[in-house]
Formats: sequence, structure tokens, C-alpha cells
Amino acid sequence: MLTEQQIADAAEQLHEAERQRVQIPALTLSYPDMDLGDAYRVQKHWVDQKIAAGDKVIGYKIGLTSRAMQMAVNIDTPDYGVLLDHMLYPNGGTISAGDFTDPRIEVEFAFVLRQPLFGENVTVEQVMAATDYVVPALELIAARSYRTDPNTGYTRKVFDTIADNAANAGIILGESRIDPNSVDLPWAGAALYLNGEIEETGLAAGVMGHPAHGIRWVCKRFAPWGIGLEPGQVILAGSFTRPVAVRAGDRIRADYGPFGEINVTFQ
Repeated sequence: MLTEQQIADAAEQLHEAERQRVQIPALTLSYPDMDLGDAYRVQKHWVDQKIAAGDKVIGYKIGLTSRAMQMAVNIDTPDYGVLLDHMLYPNGGTISAGDFTDPRIEVEFAFVLRQPLFGENVTVEQVMAATDYVVPALELIAARSYRTDPNTGYTRKVFDTIADNAANAGIILGESRIDPNSVDLPWAGAALYLNGEIEETGLAAGVMGHPAHGIRWVCKRFAPWGIGLEPGQVILAGSFTRPVAVRAGDRIRADYGPFGEINVTFQ
């Protein structure tokens, strides 16, 4: 277990990396004994620092829930991170690519809750019953630590991604509010276009067979600490496509068919 000072130092390194917009070596290079508990403690310390500065929690993301994402980053364990209000960007808006380190776009669905969810044994049926609506979503991720170190070739571990608040950077929600009981969600999907060319396609079934499994997973993770999901929170279930790198000048369009589009331009 890392000391409190080590946790604080690690969180400060990530904070400075984000502030300076410069990637740092993976924390596990400096803290090779970091474990899952340490990683989430670093994440919490950093998020608490942001909340103290005025940010508000609007929900959570579940990451690495699909094989597409796990294969893309060579990590086979899901993780979660905290969504903050400053991360919310409008559909059809413009985002400055230079504000982020290694920015990439992921395609997924978000669940917005109307009832609380808590417990290690939450079922898919309970998730669906507690959901007010499902909405198309794009997630902007930005790794504050190198995915692969350019000097040593070291590949970051799941502990690094967790400490990095699961690479959270932004979220763009679509306009359609989908009744979770009116559609067969595993068969809902999207096509992602980059500058008019199709880059990725996928179905929500790529997330553990059903995107609600991502919500179940985070409930199980939170339960031992007495934490649950609350009404009104936005929960990203996890990407069902590989992440697509973006840079200034890029145009992104995600076509969810009957559920509309999400568009964003990077400058």
C-alpha cells in the first residue's frame, strides 16, 4: 500500500500533466508496488482536489468493458472514473484539441437514472428499471500518462489508467432520450465518421453482451464502500468501438440511426 504522501504526490503529477498539457511516464514506473486500491485512492485524491476547486460530480464512466477497447489498450480489466460538470460539451459544438493530451473519441450509450442503484448483486433488469432514459454519447478521453513510453517502450498498466481517472476528459450527449424498455439495446449501435470517412462501427452488445452490464459492474465495485448510483446521474456504460485519435481540424460524426447523430469539431 502506498503512503498518503505517495498518493498525494502521484495525484499532483497527474494534475500538473493535465494543467501543463504534457504527458508523463506511467505512475507504475515510479510506484511499481501500486495496486488496485492505491490506484483508486490516487483517483479519489485528484477528483477531490477538483471538487474542492468548484467542480461537481455528474456521474461515472465505466471503461474497458468491451473486447474492442481491451484489445486496443492491451488491458483486460474494466475500470471506472468520475464525470465532472466541466467535462460536458454540447452536441454540434467545437472543442480545442490542444487542451488535451493524446485526445481520442469513443462511442457508447449513457444511462441516466431515475432511481438509486446499490449492491453487489444488481441485475440487468434492476438497472433497466432504475433507468430514466438512455442517450447516445461520445466520450473524449485524454491520457495524462503515456500509453506506451516513447523512451522505454513501457506499456502502462490498468493501475495507471485508474489513477488517471480512467482518462476522463469530456462527454457529448445526443438529443434522443431512449426508453430503455422500448428498444433491444444490445442491437443498438452507431457508425463513427472522421472527416467524412467511416472509421468505426459497433453494437452495444460489445459491452459485456448488454450495456447494462457495465452499470451492474460499477455497482458491484462501489458496494463494499457503501456507495451507490444516484438519481439524475449520467453513467457511461463503456465504448463499443475502438478509440479514434483526433486533432485540430478534425470533424467527428456519430450516426446512431433512429436515435440521431452527435457532431463535434476539433479546432
